[in-house]
Amino acid sequence: MSSAHSPSQRTGLLAALGAYCLWGGSGLFFRSLAALPPDEIISHRILWSVLAMLPFMLRGNRPAQVLEILRTPRRLVVFTSSAVMVSVNWLIFVYAINSHQALYGSLGYYVFPLVTLALGAVFLKERFSRQQGLAVLLVCAGVGVMIAGLGKLPWITLSLALTFGIYGLIRKMAPADSLTGLFVETLLLTPFAIGWLLWKESLGAGFFSGLLLPGADWHLLALLAIGCPLWTALPLYLFGVGARTLRLSTLGLMQYMSPTVQLAVAVLVFREPFTTAHAITFGLIWAGVVVYSLPLLRRKTPGTETA
Repeated sequence: MSSAHSPSQRTGLLAALGAYCLWGGSGLFFRSLAALPPDEIISHRILWSVLAMLPFMLRGNRPAQVLEILRTPRRLVVFTSSAVMVSVNWLIFVYAINSHQALYGSLGYYVFPLVTLALGAVFLKERFSRQQGLAVLLVCAGVGVMIAGLGKLPWITLSLALTFGIYGLIRKMAPADSLTGLFVETLLLTPFAIGWLLWKESLGAGFFSGLLLPGADWHLLALLAIGCPLWTALPLYLFGVGARTLRLSTLGLMQYMSPTVQLAVAVLVFREPFTTAHAITFGLIWAGVVVYSLPLLRRKTPGTETA
């Protein structure tokens, strides 16, 4: 980054770095909630996140934006669909983290951008170059190596990539800024989250019932109430700050920081095994990422890059 860059551009770069590092390190937070099953973690994530975002959504013209989405049938259907996709993605990710399969979760987010490329070609009739086609083939080869090594389909990897890819495809149909979109999605999911938590409480298996017992884990309650909104909304806010000042090509290349941090956490912190099959798989996928990213790098010309 040259000294000619303005303070706002430096702030944008630091904000984007913060967002991708938080997304990449989110496995550390969700592992700390491993005492709860994934379905309950996601229900709490939805509930506490919508409560934390509510004060911010009451400012400016955001209430009008939310009401406009809720009153427009087409947009409401789109955001309901995106809410389902993001909640399924969250559930699979938390399951991967707390079932000691974080490595496959990180792989899913490496694959996701190229899945998006394929979805755009199929559903939006977007054309991609031979170079991009080669990138997709390299990723497919990497997944093939993993299937051969595991002896089964890496469903966590493929499910995360597909659900997040489909989520992005759906959101293109009714765009909104990140925070407003996330609020509407969590708002639509909140009745189901509350219903699920109440059902768990009725069975005597819910988290809140346990708080009435001696030796209750109030520390876990604090993690849920404070940590869920922070790990859900804060990265989106920081990403929004970065997106306002950085080139899309810069953001596109930086997005690979998140799965890279996830990979480091899985191997170095969670001590998940990294086998020869994993090494070959990641090697092929990283090769695909490089091939896919080269056009972005070539578009950068001196004096035009902002980060």
